[in-house]
Amino acid sequence: MQKANSFCIASCRSQAGACRMDGKVAIVTGGASGIGEAAARLFASCGATVVIADVQDELGEAVAASVAGGGCRYVRCDVTDEAQVEEAVAAAVAEHGRLDVMVSNAGVLLPTGPVVDMDLAALDRVMSVNFRGAAACVKHAARAMVARGTRGAIVCTASVASCQGGFGPAAYTASKHAVLGLVRAAAGELGRHGVRVNCVSPGGVATPLSCGLTGMSPEEMEAAAEPHNVLRGKVLKAADVAEAMLFLASDQAAFVSGHNLVVDGATTAVNYAVLQSVGL
Repeated sequence: MQKANSFCIASCRSQAGACRMDGKVAIVTGGASGIGEAAARLFASCGATVVIADVQDELGEAVAASVAGGGCRYVRCDVTDEAQVEEAVAAAVAEHGRLDVMVSNAGVLLPTGPVVDMDLAALDRVMSVNFRGAAACVKHAARAMVARGTRGAIVCTASVASCQGGFGPAAYTASKHAVLGLVRAAAGELGRHGVRVNCVSPGGVATPLSCGLTGMSPEEMEAAAEPHNVLRGKVLKAADVAEAMLFLASDQAAFVSGHNLVVDGATTAVNYAVLQSVGL
């Protein structure tokens, strides 16, 4: 009976949130806005020391300063420059002695045109940020974790576009498929060191990135998406994606690695055209 009670207490305490990231040091790239900002704030509220790595200096500094308790700071980091990623990781380790979590979230969504007229320069830019940037984050976070024997967690932001086509331009879709491949390969290699690698694939979220591409306000984007949601009565928010990231980064996911956690309310689980045809 005592064991059962102890388990229940520990389980409830972990669910409460405050202890889920206690003592952990996390880097969140693209953490100055959107999903990254939501993750940075949530991780800090759950006890982590958070380093926001971004190129949006004013926003990043403001987010870091607004996090209660001073457990968050901002560093400038362009993930397309591997040296800057390496420096951001080294700075976090030098200041805090370790790196437990890397959230590789920085990304771009550019209009690259239809396949027959694809802008290959824009394709290069998308791949450089979304895929090569993620590869640099995985590489240098893993190096830091392996060197110190840290059983760390790496979480990459992919997309429902990593699962199937039609959710974005071809270049964006290809970049997110590549991120998923990177995650699976890295999970296989790093498992022997106790390092877990996963990704989160959100559906459409009204973030500055997506709103910038569509020209819509967050409210307009959510209103447009709601009638098409399979899971009715709710729209996907950045905070929902951050919660999925928190799970994968925390010890609650201690045996989860190589996984693509899709956060889309069943959008990719069904054939939407069939649902419409039968009036669902």
